[in-house]
Amino acid sequence: MDNIEQKIGIAISSLADALGVHQRTLRIYDREGILTPIRTDKNRRYYRLCDIERAQIIVFLTRNLLLNLSGVKMILAILDDINAEHPLEYLEKIAKNAKINTQIQKNNLIKNSKRGRKKKG
Repeated sequence: MDNIEQKIGIAISSLADALGVHQRTLRIYDREGILTPIRTDKNRRYYRLCDIERAQIIVFLTRNLLLNLSGVKMILAILDDINAEHPLEYLEKIAKNAKINTQIQKNNLIKNSKRGRKKKG
């Protein structure tokens, strides 16, 4: 990769800090094929603007809507298929119209995690 491309992309550590995720999380996204950065000659990951936008979508889906990576893959495939101009805004609008918000999702997660467990006492 030449110097021009290096200036366009950002390193994995910078993106992880900006998104508030661990670098390992970004490596998992790469391994799962949902976020594929460009590689340098030394095999280092560099994220372009389109990768950063996609990472923001993935974080929104996993953190705010509590989707697993299979769900994220499906949503990303749909977004790619319809070629949404502003995918994050589009997803936020759909979530709002479906009355899905972070607190409801968290409450459902807590409720489902307690099912089938014996009460202590």
